Amino acid sequence: MSAIRPLLLVLVVAGCASTPPKHPNDVCKIFTEKPKWYRAVDASYKWWGIQPSTLMAVTHKESSYVPDARPPRRKFLWIFPGRRPSSAYGYAQATDETWDDYLRDRGRRFADRDDFDDAVDFIGWYLNRASRELSIPRSNVQHLYLAYHEGMSGYRRGTWKRNQWLRNAASRVSAKAASYEAQLKSCRSRLSKRRWWRR
Repeated sequence: MSAIRPLLLVLVVAGCASTPPKHPNDVCKIFTEKPKWYRAVDASYKWWGIQPSTLMAVTHKESSYVPDARPPRRKFLWIFPGRRPSSAYGYAQATDETWDDYLRDRGRRFADRDDFDDAVDFIGWYLNRASRELSIPRSNVQHLYLAYHEGMSGYRRGTWKRNQWLRNAASRVSAKAASYEAQLKSCRSRLSKRRWWRR
């Protein structure tokens, strides 16, 4: 029996692990598959004023909805795995330093970067800050993402202006948000009426 217990523990943990949605390009199907995600995104929107479509587009770009996503390791001598380029982790790819700022500001000691609810609250928190401090309209998804990627000081310095890859990525995030928003128009009322979202 003692030999079986570790195996049972592994199976339980694996069963609880979150997996990416089956249809990542269709936000209505995402929320149908993962009703708790809809509740989390709606709560973040009501608190921070960042549209659900923007929250989901940023999450999609940062992690492809993989809960424990990390930047790939650099290669040492072209073969051996080296250090990662940053401490970014989780759905939101939040770095250690910025996540600590969020925890202090929100007073949420037990929030986790690999928890979807906490990650979308973090994204809403950060984009709301960017909107206020950098005077970026909340409807300007492209520039909100540039500030998210580069940080407040990096955005102010205009580092993104010399980075064509990043500008293209920000354009794709904006297009994804627009696509998600169009999809939500067809299912938002249905989603908000379902009682089981609140479970």
